[in-house]
Amino acid sequence: MLDRSRRVRRVRVSASGRRRVIAMGAVMAAALAVGGALPSSATRVDGSGDAVRKGLDRLVHKGRYPAALASTVGRDGRVHHFTAGVADLRTGAKVPVDGQVRAGSNTKAFTATVVLQLAGEGKVALDAPIERYLPGLVRGEGIDGRRITVRQLLQHTSGLPDYTDFIADPTGKARHTYVRPRALLDTALAHKAVFAPGTSWAYSNTNYVLAGLLIEKVTGRPLAEQLTRRVIDRIGLRHTYFPGVGDEGIREAHPQGYFAAKPGRPLENITELDPSWGWAAGQVVSTPSDLNRFFTALLDGELLEPAQLAQMRTTVKVPESAGIGPGVRYGLGVTSAPLSCGGRSWGHGGDIPGYATRTGVTDDGRAVTVAVTADGPPTEQGPADVLALLDTALCT
Repeated sequence: MLDRSRRVRRVRVSASGRRRVIAMGAVMAAALAVGGALPSSATRVDGSGDAVRKGLDRLVHKGRYPAALASTVGRDGRVHHFTAGVADLRTGAKVPVDGQVRAGSNTKAFTATVVLQLAGEGKVALDAPIERYLPGLVRGEGIDGRRITVRQLLQHTSGLPDYTDFIADPTGKARHTYVRPRALLDTALAHKAVFAPGTSWAYSNTNYVLAGLLIEKVTGRPLAEQLTRRVIDRIGLRHTYFPGVGDEGIREAHPQGYFAAKPGRPLENITELDPSWGWAAGQVVSTPSDLNRFFTALLDGELLEPAQLAQMRTTVKVPESAGIGPGVRYGLGVTSAPLSCGGRSWGHGGDIPGYATRTGVTDDGRAVTVAVTADGPPTEQGPADVLALLDTALCT
């Protein structure tokens, strides 16, 4: 479900049907095959931004994404929106400005925010074992909830196996199947630990399923309600929501989402799917500007008290072997990545079949979200080019 890119991990579905849901794709040929057409350049909606416009154009024509969208916020607070490509390869419809997309593993930052709010309220202790809140639930080969802390869940140092490696392929027949959170957890716990808690780092969506179950246990309320009340409504994210049970579509104006079994293969429209397998790790739907607003508000302290925000921003090194980029560090539900122009950006990123999003905000007020409408990608180079554009937009 979700993400692997900065590749901050993404929902990644491989040809074998195994996927990792965060860090994070041949459209021109496909468009011709279905009678559509690609525009010759990106559409600049307002303001300047030649670098962003050219970057989106590249993603469409060289990366072969059907559509690419971006929203930017400059140091002066001015917001600009950009689009390129087509919203629908069959009809050639225009891409909606700031359209809704599945945000994938950006959901983890929402979930972590609520856990940290509960910590600030004295209801959760970050260094307490998950056993305290979910007694007897986390057990398996090399797995013991008495030795895994809440902090380790949020920073991916728990050693828990990733259930997305073992569930039915969400791009195939299982695409319209509802999956309960406990079933996701049970799938993970049927496999042995990756490493002892706190001894290494490995991205695992299982961590955030447990974080979602923790939220429900502590509050006595559904996860969707808590994310909505404590985050989405609190900062006025008007176009962001957590899909309900059975909600397979995308509610507002949106480009279609596509999936290639591997780079170079034909694109399949995969817009409608049951996102329940992403749950607390990757189920949110949002827009580029709403994601900018969320991460900006989060880092500005609008959602967390200073002590909890400091905990969120305390990062651990991500091993180079994780393949999510040099210099990337992981906090509690957020990533920190170096910029080519100096300094670092904060965000997360997300991949889920049909959509990939990359987010970044800086301490001086810049914010950028880039979204593309194919995951798996049409070309091998496409995901790297999305990240390069994010860096360019933040540094220009």
